[in-house]
Amino acid sequence: MSVPDFTVYVPGKVILLGEYAVLDGAPAVVMAVNRGVKCEVWRKGPLTIETPETDSRFVKPALQSIRTNGRFRFTAWNPPAGADEKVGLGSSAAACVAAVTAGLTNTRQNAEPPTVFQMAKKIHHEVQGSGSGIDVAASAFGGILRYENGAPTPLPFKLPYMSVVWSGTSAKTGPRVLRYQSWSERRAFVQASTKLSTAFLADPIGNLHAARRLLEGMSKEAGIDYMTPQLALIADLAESHGGAAKPSGAGGGDIAVAAFPSADAKQLFLDACAQHRIISIPVVPYPTPPQVRFAESTRRD
Repeated sequence: MSVPDFTVYVPGKVILLGEYAVLDGAPAVVMAVNRGVKCEVWRKGPLTIETPETDSRFVKPALQSIRTNGRFRFTAWNPPAGADEKVGLGSSAAACVAAVTAGLTNTRQNAEPPTVFQMAKKIHHEVQGSGSGIDVAASAFGGILRYENGAPTPLPFKLPYMSVVWSGTSAKTGPRVLRYQSWSERRAFVQASTKLSTAFLADPIGNLHAARRLLEGMSKEAGIDYMTPQLALIADLAESHGGAAKPSGAGGGDIAVAAFPSADAKQLFLDACAQHRIISIPVVPYPTPPQVRFAESTRRD
C-alpha cells in the first residue's frame, strides 16, 4: 500500500466539569487528550471514504460539503489498550474535525482552528441531532478550554494529579441529552454548575467532589440513567484515597475523571482500580490543534 500524501492527527476530549449545564449556555471545562482519530489522505482519485465498521455518518457530510476528491482513511489514533475504541473520548467529534481538517487541507483552503470548529460543529450537530459542541471545540483547538455559549477560551495548564478510567461499558449521549432538555426544573442546577465550573481551577478536587453530588441529584430528578454501579465504585475509590471522581460526559458508562492531591494518592487509587479490574486509560493533555504531517515526497504548493 502506498504512503499517504498526508496524515491528520486529531485529539479526543475529557470533560472535566459542566456537563449537561453547558447545553443551557453555562460554562464547562474540557481537556483535549492524546487519544483521538487519525485520517490518512491520498490525494488522487475519486472521493473514497474508509472508516471502522463502515460508519461514515460524521465524516461523509464534511467531505462532501468541501467537495474534495481523494481517498480518506479514518482510524483510531492511539486507542486505549484493553478497552474498546468507544470509551467516551469524543470519537465522533474528533472524526468530524479530522474530516474537515483533511478536506480543507486537501483542497488548499483555510484549515485554521476557528474555521474547522465552526464547520465541524454545524455538521456534528446536524448528524447527532443534539449537543453543545464542547467535544468538537476540544478536538479543533486542543489544550484545556472553558466553553460557554458555544465559545471556547483557553485555560492555563494548572491541573492536579489526574487520572481517567473506563467504566467497562459504552454509553450513548443523545438519549440522555434529550431527557435533560425535557426536564423543566433546570435553573437551579445550571446556576450551581456555573459556580463549580468557574471555580474549578482554584480547587479541582473539591469542585469535582461537589459536581459528583450535584449531577447525581440532577439525574435522579430528571430521570437520567447517570451513575452506574461501576462509576459509583470508581468515584468512591477516588474519595477513599483523598481525591474525587465523577463521570466525564453524559454518564451511564464510558469514562470517569479523577483528581488527587499527590502522585502517591493517585497510584493507590489506580492500584485499587486494578484490583477491581477497572481499566486505567493513560492520557496527557494535548496542547495543540490537530496536526497535519505531510509525506516527504508530497509538495504542499
